[in-house]
Amino acid sequence: MSPIHRMTSGLSYYPHAAMPIPRPVSGVVLETPEQQVLDSEQLRMLKQKLEDIGIDGNACKPGQYYGLVCPNCKGGDSEEKSLSLHITEDGAAAMWTCFRAKCGWRGTTRAFADVKSTYAKMNRTSKVKQPFREITEESLELEPLCNELLAYFAERMISGETLRRNSVMQKRSGNQIAIAFTYRRNGELVSCKYRDITKKFWQETNTQKIFYGLDDIKGASDIIIVEGEMDKLAMEEAGFKNCVSVPDGAPPKVSNKELPSAEEDTKYQYLWNCKEYIEKASRIILATDGDPPGQALAEELARRLGRERCWRVKWPKKNNAESFKDANEVLMYMGPAALREVIENAELYPIKGLFNFKDYFTEIDQYYHQTLGYELGVSTGWRALNELYNVVPGELTIVTGVPNSGKSEWIDALLCNLNRSVGWKFALCSMENKVREHARKLLEKHMRKPFFDVRYGESVERMNVEELEQGKRWLSDTFSLIRCENDCLPSINWVLELARFSVLRHGVNGLVIDPYNELDHQRPPSQTETEYVSQMLTKIKRFAQHHSCHVWFVAHPRQLHNWVGNPPNLYDISGSAHFINKCDNGIVIHRNRDPDAGPIDTVQVCVRKVRNKVVGTIGDGYLSYNRVTGEYMDLDQ
Repeated sequence: MSPIHRMTSGLSYYPHAAMPIPRPVSGVVLETPEQQVLDSEQLRMLKQKLEDIGIDGNACKPGQYYGLVCPNCKGGDSEEKSLSLHITEDGAAAMWTCFRAKCGWRGTTRAFADVKSTYAKMNRTSKVKQPFREITEESLELEPLCNELLAYFAERMISGETLRRNSVMQKRSGNQIAIAFTYRRNGELVSCKYRDITKKFWQETNTQKIFYGLDDIKGASDIIIVEGEMDKLAMEEAGFKNCVSVPDGAPPKVSNKELPSAEEDTKYQYLWNCKEYIEKASRIILATDGDPPGQALAEELARRLGRERCWRVKWPKKNNAESFKDANEVLMYMGPAALREVIENAELYPIKGLFNFKDYFTEIDQYYHQTLGYELGVSTGWRALNELYNVVPGELTIVTGVPNSGKSEWIDALLCNLNRSVGWKFALCSMENKVREHARKLLEKHMRKPFFDVRYGESVERMNVEELEQGKRWLSDTFSLIRCENDCLPSINWVLELARFSVLRHGVNGLVIDPYNELDHQRPPSQTETEYVSQMLTKIKRFAQHHSCHVWFVAHPRQLHNWVGNPPNLYDISGSAHFINKCDNGIVIHRNRDPDAGPIDTVQVCVRKVRNKVVGTIGDGYLSYNRVTGEYMDLDQ
C-alpha cells in the first residue's frame, strides 16, 4: 500500500507510483549537453503522430522534457500541465506520462514504426479501483459529544435530540477534539467527515461518497439538498427531516463543459452512488448557500437531477446590503419558523425558455396603465384609417396590390407621417427603387413640394436649394438604407442581420422590405415554396418582436387572369397562403383606374386582417392621392 498523504485542504491522496520519466517542472527546460543533427523528416513524422493522438509537440525540441496539458484528462479542474513529454535526442521516438493520479495515461511511439506495432500499442492505463474500507465507530475511535461541543451546537440552535438522531459524534487527537459527522446507509457507517472548531474539514479516505443523512430521504417524494452538515441539522430543527447534505462542498463556478458520464463524474459521484434514493423524487429543493459557489453548486446539481423537478430557495435579507448565507444562519438569527417559511416559499428552478405569467406581471401592469408606449398603436396620420389600422411596434404588416397601384408610395407616405408625429426612424430595403428616385419621392412627401418643375410639377413651385439641403439632413437622420453593392440579390437572413445593426446603431423603429420577389430565395430542393415562405415569415416576425420593430413587407399578387379591376385578395399573393396566415396585419392598396367609377386619384386602403383587435379592425378607408407631391390625404382635405 502506498503511504497516505494529507493535503492542506484536508483531503487525502495516494502518491503515484514511480515513473520512468521524471515529472516536469512547468516553465523549466532541461538542456542536453550537445545537439545532434536531426533528420527533419523523421522529426516531422514523429510530431504528426503525437498530434494525431492530441499531444501538441510542435514547440518541443529533442532531448528535453516538457510539461503539457494532458489530452486525456485536460489537467483536471485546475487544467495543470500534468503530462510529461520526452523526445529522444535523435528525434526518432517519444514517450509520455500523465502524473495525475486520476489519469495516469502513458505511452511511446517511434517516427517510422509500423502503425500496427509500437504506435498501435499506445493505450491509456485504467485506474484500478480499490475496494472501499469497512469502518465502524470503534475502529474510528468515535465518542459521544462532550459538553463543550453540545454547547457549541446549542449556540447554533441545534438541539441534543437532533444531534443524537443524526449520530453526530466526536474524535480526539491529542488535546484536540473534532466533530464527527457520520455518513450512513441503511444504518451502517459508510464514511465519516470531521470538522474542528476552526471550521477545517477532512474525511476518511477510501470510503464511498454519499449524501449526509441519506436514510432520511429513503422513499421520499420531496427532498431538500443543502451544502453542509450544519444546514442539514438546521433543517431538522425547522421540521424538515427529508434533507441531505452534499459531502464535498461547492465548486468555484459552473463548468462550461458537457456533462460527463457517470463513471467520469468524479466530483459528483455521490449523486450516482445515491441514484436509487433520488431518482423517484418528484420535487427536489436546492437550498445551497447564497454565495456564488453555492449558486454554482445548485446549477451543477440541477443539470444532473433535471431542472424540471428542481426548486430553489431565496434566502431572506439580513440588511439592505446582504442576505443570509445559509439555513443555519436563518435558524440562528430568525428562528425555525422563518426557516420553514423560506423552504415553503421555494421557487421553481428556472428553465431556459420556460416561464410563468408572474414573470411578466410588471410588464402586464405597464401594459394596463399604458406606460410602455404605443399600447394602442400609433395613428397612420389619416382619419379614414384611425378605426381600421394603427401601427404597433413588433408587428408584421403585409402590403399587396396589383402593379402600379401605389403600394410603395403609400408606405413612403405612412413613414413620413409616423416620423412627423412620433419621430420614428426606419430601415429601407427597397430593391425596385434607385436611391436618387426614392430620395425624390420621400423629399416631395416631406417638403410637400415637387422635386422638379417639369410635367407632373404643373404650376406648383418646386423646392428650392435651401429646402433641398434641409430635406437631405432629414433623410440622413431618418432612414438607413439596406442595399447590395453589386448585382447580387439579398437573402432574407442578410436583410434581417443588417436591420438588426440598424436597430442597435441608429434606433430604427420600422423596417420596409419591398418587394418579396426581389429577394434571393435560397430554398433547398427538398423544401416546397409554401414551407419556405412559412419559415421566412417566422424569421421576420421573430425579428420584429425581439427588436420591437414594425416590419412592412410588400408582396405582389400572382398574375390575375380575367381581372376586371377589383382589389385583389390577400390569398392572391404569389407564393403561399402563409402571407395572410402569419402576418399581424394584411393590407391591399387599390387605385381606381376607371374614370366612370369615380376620381382616378382615389386610393382604396383595404384592411383585410388585423390580429390585434385593440388597434384596428377589418374595413376599407379611402384617401386622395396628390400626384404632384406624392402625398396621401383624407378625402375632405
